Amino acid sequence: MIKAVRGFKDLLPEEAGVFRWLEEQAREILRRHGFSEIRLPILERTELFARSIGESTDIVEKEMYTFQDRSGDSLTLRPEATAGVVRAFIEHGLYSRPKPLKLFTIGPMFRHERPQKGRLRQFHQIDVEVFGAASAGMDAELVALALGILRAGGARELRLEINSLGCPGCRAPYRETLREFLFSRRERLCEDCRRRTERNPLRALDCKREGCQKEYQEAPVLSAFLCEDCRRHYQHFKTYLQEGGIVFTENPRLVRGLDYYTRTIFEIKAAGLGAQDTVAAGGRYDGLVSALGGPETPAVGFAIGMERWSLVARGAPKEGTAPDLFIAPLGEEARRWAFRLAALLRERGLKVESDYEGRSLKALLRQADRLSARWALILGEQELQEQRALLKDLTSGTQLSLPFRDLEDLLNRVLIEILF
Repeated sequence: MIKAVRGFKDLLPEEAGVFRWLEEQAREILRRHGFSEIRLPILERTELFARSIGESTDIVEKEMYTFQDRSGDSLTLRPEATAGVVRAFIEHGLYSRPKPLKLFTIGPMFRHERPQKGRLRQFHQIDVEVFGAASAGMDAELVALALGILRAGGARELRLEINSLGCPGCRAPYRETLREFLFSRRERLCEDCRRRTERNPLRALDCKREGCQKEYQEAPVLSAFLCEDCRRHYQHFKTYLQEGGIVFTENPRLVRGLDYYTRTIFEIKAAGLGAQDTVAAGGRYDGLVSALGGPETPAVGFAIGMERWSLVARGAPKEGTAPDLFIAPLGEEARRWAFRLAALLRERGLKVESDYEGRSLKALLRQADRLSARWALILGEQELQEQRALLKDLTSGTQLSLPFRDLEDLLNRVLIEILF
C-alpha cells in the first residue's frame, strides 16, 4: 500500500469542509476591508526566497524543498507567500495602482520541518498584504483584521504579543551588542545558536531550546536601541491598539524567522495548542519591495495558519451531504427518466441522488436510507404506464401518489411536494 508522504496530510471531507468554511469567513471579512484576491504559483525561483527571507535563516538553510528542473534552473516550493506576492507586485507593475493596494492569497506552503500537531510539511495559509501604507495605523488595522478573522472562525482565548525590530539603521548597533553577548555565552549555547551568532544573531533569540532561552533572559533588548522615528512609530502603533480596545503584551524578545521584517512585528497565539500555539503572525517589511528590484514601497502583512486555526475553530457547520430526494428507478426506461429528472431538479437547487445499477426496490430504499435522504421517488415501468409516481417521506413513512402527464409535469409536482 502506498501511503502519503510524511508530513503531507489528506484533508478528508469533514476536514475539507471546515477549511472551506473558515476560508469563507475570511473572504467575507477581507471583502469588507477592501482586499482583492491574487493567486500565485507554488513554485518560484530559489533566488527569490534566498534574497527575501535571508540566506542565513533556518527556512532557507534547512527547510526549503529545492530542486533543479530539466533546464537546470533552481526552483523551490514556496515556504511562505509574502515573497511571491512582492514578486508579482513588481513583475506586473502593481505599484502603479492606487495606494494602499490590498491583496490576499490562500493556498499551500511547504517546509521540511518535523511534523507535529499543527505543523505539517505541506500546510495552508491565508496571507494578507498591504502596499503603500507607512502609518502605524495600518499596522494596528491589520492586527484588528487578523483577530476579527480568527474570531469569526470561532477561535477564542487569543493572546496578542507585539514588538518592534526597528529599522536597519537602529538595528545595526543592536546586532553588534547582541553578538558580543552571545559570544560571551557561546559555550552554553546549542550548535545552531553558535552558528547564528556569526551570521544572524537575532535568529538566535528565536531558538526553542530551553537551555538557550534561559541564557537569553539577560540578553540586551532591541527596544533600547530604537531610533527616534522607530520609537515614535511603535508608540503610535500601541496607541492605535489601545484606542481600538485591543489587549496586547509587549514581548521584547519576540523575533520573526524572516529577515525582511522591519519595525512592527506581532504574533497571535491561541490557548489549547501546546508549544505550537501561534495561529497568526506578521509585521512590517518596508524594505522588501526595493530589495527585490521594485520602487521604495512601505508594506505590512500577516498570515494565518489554517491547520492551527482549524484546531481551535468553533461553530463550523457539518458537511450536509444528505440528498433531498433519492430517485428509485425500476427498469431501463425508468432509469432514463430518472437521469433527466435528476438533472432538472439539481438545476433548481435540490440535492438529488439516483441509481442506475438495476437494483431491486428493497435495495434502492436501503440505499436511500443509508444516504439519509429525506424523500424517495419510486418510478417503475408500471408507474410510467399509469403516469403516476410514488413519493415516499422516509421520515414518517407516508407516501403520496403523484399523477403526471410528462417529465415537466412530474418535475413541477415533485417540487411542489418537497418545497412547499
